[in-house]
Amino acid sequence: MAAERMAEGAGQAPPARTLDAVDRDILRILRANGRASIRAVAEQVHVSRANAYARINRLVEDGVIRGFSARIDHERAGQGASAYITLKIVQNSWRTVREQLQALPGATHIALVSGDFDVLLLVHTPDNRALRELVLTRIQAIPEVLSTRTLLVFEETELGHGPDRGADLA
Repeated sequence: MAAERMAEGAGQAPPARTLDAVDRDILRILRANGRASIRAVAEQVHVSRANAYARINRLVEDGVIRGFSARIDHERAGQGASAYITLKIVQNSWRTVREQLQALPGATHIALVSGDFDVLLLVHTPDNRALRELVLTRIQAIPEVLSTRTLLVFEETELGHGPDRGADLA
């Protein structure tokens, strides 16, 4: 329910409170296993179940935890072609472009960046034909998109989800 309120009022989360060591440990555990039970989390961080439950709820309400999801092997899920697509866009059109990119099938990550291009988009499609169609008929048809460049992904290694990858939360 808190996640639904966050989605409806995006950007209206209360100011985040400072995270302590227990909060960071909870985040590390949930990044490694988003399905960990409250009981398991409480045992691993040495707090009561009620305390762990309250902390996780607070982390959700504060927007620190944005949701829980499954990590997908895109190739095994029928999405055999992956690509990063860079876009140059009309100045001050980010919000409009972002809304249109979010609606694209297979779009999994969108970032406004600095450098030689403005937007970095990660997409997964069934094959190269579908990727080509996505780029040529959907993305390049967005009026605010000035140019694109497609970088095919040959192999991926996902970082940050193993139990030994918690250092980035400290």
